[in-house]
Amino acid sequence: MSDVPSAPNTHAIGLYINGEQHHLQVPPWLTLLDLLRDELDLVGTKKGCDHGQCGACTVLRNGRRVNACLTLAIMCDGDELTTIEGLAHGDRLHPLQQAFIAHDAFQCGYCTPGQICSAVGMAREGRARSRAQIQEAMSGNLCRCGAYSNIVAAVEEALPQMGGPRP
Repeated sequence: MSDVPSAPNTHAIGLYINGEQHHLQVPPWLTLLDLLRDELDLVGTKKGCDHGQCGACTVLRNGRRVNACLTLAIMCDGDELTTIEGLAHGDRLHPLQQAFIAHDAFQCGYCTPGQICSAVGMAREGRARSRAQIQEAMSGNLCRCGAYSNIVAAVEEALPQMGGPRP
């Protein structure tokens, strides 16, 4: 994808992240999470369990939600990625970000970026049509503070604005 020459033990990749093109040299073992946080300083994506069990690292890859801790950066060559930093448009928050504030859907806030990215991806999937379906579809995103009812309420409110059905 990229014309950047490869250094030893690295591979050239091209990524479109939050509307910006990046040409990078990455080792084959580098996770997408570590690339975002450590190489590109996009620290909104959180490292929780580092085993794909908590969802704190959820980002959108070509519009679909993925656990960045389980995704190798080289697997994403040519892909479009959206992190929590890429959802707002300037000073205008994404409808789900606004709903999270309105419903106090965070306490410590650590899981919030992953929760929001997961809910945006879920809305694009178009399968969550009820509160129970939202809860099931979001079950891979854990909140240690237990703000689940507020998170679901925020998702329910924002779902129609994100192109999803009204629960």
